[in-house]
Amino acid sequence: MNMIASAWQLRASFIRWSLFLVPSIILLGVLSAQFSGSGVESAWFSALEMPAIYPPSWLFGVAWTVLYALMGFALAVIAAAKGARGRGAAVLMFVVQLVLNLAWSPMFFALHQITGALALIIVLDVAVLITIVLFWKVRRSAALLMLPYLAWILFATFLTWQIREANPHLDGQQDYSGAIERYEF
Repeated sequence: MNMIASAWQLRASFIRWSLFLVPSIILLGVLSAQFSGSGVESAWFSALEMPAIYPPSWLFGVAWTVLYALMGFALAVIAAAKGARGRGAAVLMFVVQLVLNLAWSPMFFALHQITGALALIIVLDVAVLITIVLFWKVRRSAALLMLPYLAWILFATFLTWQIREANPHLDGQQDYSGAIERYEF
């Protein structure tokens, strides 16, 4: 019995994993954003003073969709590498960093914890670096697919720090409604 997979079998395995993982990871990202109330509709978020380098709001949805797809493809490459040394550790670390990623939006948008979100994203930066190193050891192509994600979250880390510096009065404020009381005499 031949235990070596053919090139077609390897491609088929990657395709099957991609068809499952890419939509799943995108869906998890969308759900995290939806349940956390992320976006400009939030009175608290709209009240934040943003740094000059803050990109237009529409870019976040586009960027995250592309990044989650790339993450799904990267994980599919690793998942299809059946029998590869280090595969299990790489998948486990991917899951850890994904959980950290998905926790950021609720921390920032729902709980209004800017400092907490900054600490979380710094841990996420380290987790993604470890994931990339582990992916590199299994399949270099998977590690390369994760590089745009690393670049984006490093940028997001800088933005979160800048937002924290500009808005210490809104850090952790739970009851912010954005309402203004007006008195007429």
